[in-house]
Amino acid sequence: MKIFGAPLSPFVRKVMIYCAERDIPYDHVPIFPMGPDGQNPEFLAASPLGKIPAIEDDGFTLADSSAIIHYLEAKHGQALLPEDAQARGQAIFFDEIADTAIAAVTGPIFFNRVVAPKFMGREGDMAAADVAEKETLPPILAKLEKLMPDDSAYLVGGALSVADISLASVFINFKHGGVTVDSDHYPKLSAWLLAIWDRPSFQRQMALEARILG
Repeated sequence: MKIFGAPLSPFVRKVMIYCAERDIPYDHVPIFPMGPDGQNPEFLAASPLGKIPAIEDDGFTLADSSAIIHYLEAKHGQALLPEDAQARGQAIFFDEIADTAIAAVTGPIFFNRVVAPKFMGREGDMAAADVAEKETLPPILAKLEKLMPDDSAYLVGGALSVADISLASVFINFKHGGVTVDSDHYPKLSAWLLAIWDRPSFQRQMALEARILG
């Protein structure tokens, strides 16, 4: 299987970590959609809209991180989507808010503080990044703190699931943008995040990204 995309993308990262947790082998094809490699014919065949991540698996192509994970769960046996109906609903809920509400806040922070200066050679909009960090993000963190379980190291079902992978993945972009989760204000969220990041799959991924960022 080939995974097309940039590891610094929270969506690409989610699929790569999922595969690491499932021991699913893959070849990574680096794609930065806004650069020349965004015109890679293999990539565009797998992702007609030019979105990352995308996969090619024995001739089957698919784009979108959640769709890819559901496909892999069906193909390789269900392991990271809970069997219980309520737990599964919660896992999909966390996956969705990670991909939408949380990722939307990482965008101006990560783009303006990392992507623009490091990969595009221009100054980012630091005011926009500051607004996202200081005004938009705190209410979301407060809500997430309330959603953290009191009796488990995992978000749903008492075991690692796509919920943990998705939410912890998107928070890495905050880390790259210089944002930390204050353990005094958000103790459960902070403790959960550090524990998930300590997993070998996340440690290897974060080491890879550290090398990319130099």
